Amino acid sequence: MEILVDSDAGTRLDAYLAARLSELSRSRIQDLIREQHIRRNQQPAKPRDPVALGDTIQVEVPEAVPAEARPQDIPLRILHEDDALVVVDKEEGMVVHPAAGNPDGTLVNALLHHCRGQLSGIGGVERPGIVHRLDKDTSGCLVVAKTDPAHRSLVEQFSGRTMDKRYLAIVQGRPAPPRDTIFTHIARHPVNRLRMAVVTPPAGKPSITDYELLASDPGSDSSLVLCHLHTGRTHQIRVHMLHLGCPLVGDPLYAKPARQKAKPGRMMLHAWRLALDHPVTGERLRFEAPIPPEFTPWLQLLDSPLP
Repeated sequence: MEILVDSDAGTRLDAYLAARLSELSRSRIQDLIREQHIRRNQQPAKPRDPVALGDTIQVEVPEAVPAEARPQDIPLRILHEDDALVVVDKEEGMVVHPAAGNPDGTLVNALLHHCRGQLSGIGGVERPGIVHRLDKDTSGCLVVAKTDPAHRSLVEQFSGRTMDKRYLAIVQGRPAPPRDTIFTHIARHPVNRLRMAVVTPPAGKPSITDYELLASDPGSDSSLVLCHLHTGRTHQIRVHMLHLGCPLVGDPLYAKPARQKAKPGRMMLHAWRLALDHPVTGERLRFEAPIPPEFTPWLQLLDSPLP
């Protein structure tokens, strides 16, 4: 693939390509540049190099090689599966893909066994099939691509904000107002690199979360909140609830669980509902992951069924 630069001169090469190749993450693009699978004017480049009008950028995405992760027979809760994709109900405590400190026992290891290696290779050998992530301590709906065309379609739906993602969260305190939209920019925390933070534009990336208070428990100073994600930034709900003054119950990174009255024994965030267009048929599909029993005390406070 060859791309002619006809606008946005001066933009970093990795940022320029990330805006035009929605199927590839910026980190994946940076890796491809370093491995010289992406060249500028037929010459090696660096991710930070600025592009100039008239530049030609050659992009080669190598064929997927056998995943470094090994297949493992780990039980999965499958919500849907066909030739293009699989939707799982990820357990709380399961890491999505191998990384330092978590070489195996991940969702990817389980998927390689379950799908017999038939997963999209666009995400690279460490993340076969992975289109989006859920934090280790978040449970619920997660979609995985089996083919490269399905992967591209799902990434486009994420970036185009046509995929509907709704989460249930238990937060400390009572959000005010009870219903609102949080629109901020989020970036890596300047001091604690494990955290994300709300920053002042133009820094960071736009991040939008609708939330609705469903029930409150004064006894444990906590509330059940429905969150509707319009963007998919790292730790978005966790950061936005903290920004609201209501950190997630049990969140080890953005809260102080030992000081919270509610102690359910986990971080209380569940990817409850997911809706998307099937990559092949275009049919609108809707999935719902069963709500974990830890949420039951707050569900019992509802005056009416969940919306």
